[in-house]
Amino acid sequence: MALRQAQGPHRQAQGPGTEPTKSKSQQAYQWIKQRIASQEFTPGYRLVLGSIAGELDMSVVPVREAIRQLEAEGLVMFERNVGARVSMVDDTAYRFSMQALSLLEGAATALSARALTADDVRRARQVNELMVETLEHFDPRAFTALNQEFHAILFEKCANPRMLELVQAEWARLGHLRDSTFSFVPGRAAESVREHESILVLIENGAPLAEIEKVSRRHRSATLDAYMIHEHPDQVLGLPAF
Repeated sequence: MALRQAQGPHRQAQGPGTEPTKSKSQQAYQWIKQRIASQEFTPGYRLVLGSIAGELDMSVVPVREAIRQLEAEGLVMFERNVGARVSMVDDTAYRFSMQALSLLEGAATALSARALTADDVRRARQVNELMVETLEHFDPRAFTALNQEFHAILFEKCANPRMLELVQAEWARLGHLRDSTFSFVPGRAAESVREHESILVLIENGAPLAEIEKVSRRHRSATLDAYMIHEHPDQVLGLPAF
């Protein structure tokens, strides 16, 4: 096997008080973003700064900063005479986000591949096996959560922090745009887990990074293509095969 063996825990346990303190705007950002991703704040939901500030026991200034950041990410929009709202679902935005994630996640997976240990791959394979188990009584949300966990294992050791930040931002954006793509194309799920195994085999065998990136990218774009064929058969726009 081309993978190195683990030399101990990937992350050392941290004691109380070692976590960096988040600013109030960061706390507000995470609080709002989590509720958008969980669908508690649905598309069109009005974000009242005063109410959120009261809920978080802070002034409206950091809440406003958080909402501006979410607007930059496309999760929030401002309407004249209305204020901030959770952005509406847009198929075009979904397609663009999936295309971006395909490129970013493929690159991050390749950059992480050489740092992954046999234990990492074993953990990813265990998650994939759980995904297989869900196929008999399919739950799109559970499958999607496991799918995110699987891919996070593969790209979490990418040494480029900006790349990781961009991948995670697109994951969050997709969580808002579509609760689960697999709700629309459940047949894609079985293909997806088979492709997962192919990616793991490439990583185990020390395949060229360009090959790992290409296969990872095609894996993501295949899900987008399946969705577009299902929802817009006359407007199929797959990713370029480069």
